[in-house]
Amino acid sequence: MKYSKRLKDTMFDFIVELLKKGNEVVLDFPANTVTQRQWFKDIFETANVEHIMYYVKRSDDVCKEQLKKRNENLPKDAPLIDEATFDAITKYFQEPKEEEGFNIRYE
Repeated sequence: MKYSKRLKDTMFDFIVELLKKGNEVVLDFPANTVTQRQWFKDIFETANVEHIMYYVKRSDDVCKEQLKKRNENLPKDAPLIDEATFDAITKYFQEPKEEEGFNIRYE
């Protein structure tokens, strides 16, 4: 969390400038909660650009199966995310809602 915030703070103005110049930018940062999604909203509002938030809705069972496959193909020294970690993270998940101001594309 500490490093993620520092990275976001560092990248914010750079991303806004890229967008203002007409570039398309794809951001792959956690957006599991309303608070985490606010950073994305601040970017597109500051840049005054259109945006799309892709929301891939899958059951926990499907996610855990994909996680197992991912873990099988990681290098030996790469960190694994087990089911307990997945459960600890996803218990805080808040589904995005239209009222948050995002153009959500459901996949």
